[in-house]
Amino acid sequence: MVPRHPDALVDPIENVLAHIAECEPFEQALATWESALNKSLVTLDALKNYAWKPAARELLAQASPFADAGLETYLRLRLRWLREPIRVQIWIAGHRVDTLIGDRLVVQIDGAHHVGAQRSEDIRHHADLRLRGYHVIRVSYTQVMFDWPTVQDLIMRAVAQGLHRSR
Repeated sequence: MVPRHPDALVDPIENVLAHIAECEPFEQALATWESALNKSLVTLDALKNYAWKPAARELLAQASPFADAGLETYLRLRLRWLREPIRVQIWIAGHRVDTLIGDRLVVQIDGAHHVGAQRSEDIRHHADLRLRGYHVIRVSYTQVMFDWPTVQDLIMRAVAQGLHRSR
């Protein structure tokens, strides 16, 4: 932990992450750590220099700075047993995709901001991905957080059909 003056009202980010590691379930804690990394509040290299307790060491071993929102973290964790490459926030056809499974299966997670002009751009990019041979599954925040079995079933059916592989 980073020492702080007793009158300080704000803890350093490293202390906050240490508390989260001890208090939150692993999946939620990892999403928070990855959000902090993604927002450049801290770096992996800097975090490696601290003496962490076991829970924080496990989070550090799994953390990646590429997850844009906690949902990509949840998706990656929940599907890691697939033993297929799962990459988050990578660029395809000039735009980032939330998750790429294998070579060709894109999973996009739509939040509340996917309306209006953003929705139109999502539809255009989806069509462009399809024309380039990608298969796209779109799910919502609510589905990932509260109906995971349905989301997992959709993805498993796509993988079973080989939609994640280059043809």
